[in-house]
Amino acid sequence: MSCTIKTERITKAFGAKTVLDGIDLDIGSGEIFGLLGPSGAGKTTLIKILTGQLSQDSGEAYISGKDTRKLTGADHKRFGITMDNFGLYERLSCYDNLKTFARIYGLPNSSITDVLAKVGLTGAAKTPASKLSKGMTGRLKLARAFMTDPDILFLDEPTSGLDPVSADEIHKIILSEKARGKTVFLTTHTMTEAEKLCDSIALLNEGKIVEYGSPEEICRRYDHQRMLKIHLYDGRDMQLPHNRDSATALAELIAGGKAETIHTTEPNLETVFMELTGKELSA
Repeated sequence: MSCTIKTERITKAFGAKTVLDGIDLDIGSGEIFGLLGPSGAGKTTLIKILTGQLSQDSGEAYISGKDTRKLTGADHKRFGITMDNFGLYERLSCYDNLKTFARIYGLPNSSITDVLAKVGLTGAAKTPASKLSKGMTGRLKLARAFMTDPDILFLDEPTSGLDPVSADEIHKIILSEKARGKTVFLTTHTMTEAEKLCDSIALLNEGKIVEYGSPEEICRRYDHQRMLKIHLYDGRDMQLPHNRDSATALAELIAGGKAETIHTTEPNLETVFMELTGKELSA
C-alpha cells in the first residue's frame, strides 16, 4: 500500500513557546524525506503529531489521506518508529526484546528471526540489550521498528551518538528499506547523512521551514556561496568569489608565481543553513 505524508499549516505550542509554526510538507510514497535542524527545532514534535502521539494546535496532517488525529491500531501497524524515549528492556536478550513486541502485535516468533537477520543481529540474539554496543543498540531499535513490516518508517535521529562505521551500517539498512518501496521520514542534524540518504529535505529552524527541496536543488540555489580558496607560497590564504570578476586577480597571482594551490568550495547544507539562520545545523 502506498504511503504519502501531507501537512498543511501545522502549528504546535507548549505554553508560550511555539515549537511548530505553519509546517507544510508533501512527501511521496517510497521516498526518504529528511527533516534537518538543530536540537530543539521541533523535529520530534512533528513526528509525534504525524504518528498520533500528539495533536496539533491548528492545521491538518494526513497519512495516505487519513487525518492523523483519527489513526487506529490498524493504522499504527503500518508505522515503524524509533525515538530516543522508546527504550529497550536492558535485561532481556535481543530475541526476547523483540518477542515482547511480537506478542503486542500478535506476530509469530518466526518474524523475530527474520528481523534480526535483516539488521545483522542474528549472532547477538541471546545477548542482553545492556551488553550491546551503541551501534548494535541502534540496530535493535530498528529491528523493533521493522517488526510489522511497516509501510512507513519514522526514524528520529537513528544514528545520534554513533561512530561513522556504525552509522554507515544503519544507512545501508535504511537504503535497503527504501529499495523495498518503504517511505522513510528521517530526522537528523547531520548534513552528510541527509545528503547521502534523502530524496528531499526540509531545513527547520525555530519551528519554521526555511528551505525545502532535494539536497542538490537547495545547494544550487545558493551557488553564490562558491568561493576560490588560494594558498600562497608565503603562507597566506586568500579567498575570492568564484565568478568572472575574480579572473584578473587570480591571473595576476598565477602569473606572479604567488599561488601555490587553488581550491573551489561548494555550498552545502551546513553553509546554506548558516546563511539562513546564522546558526550551525549541527548545533
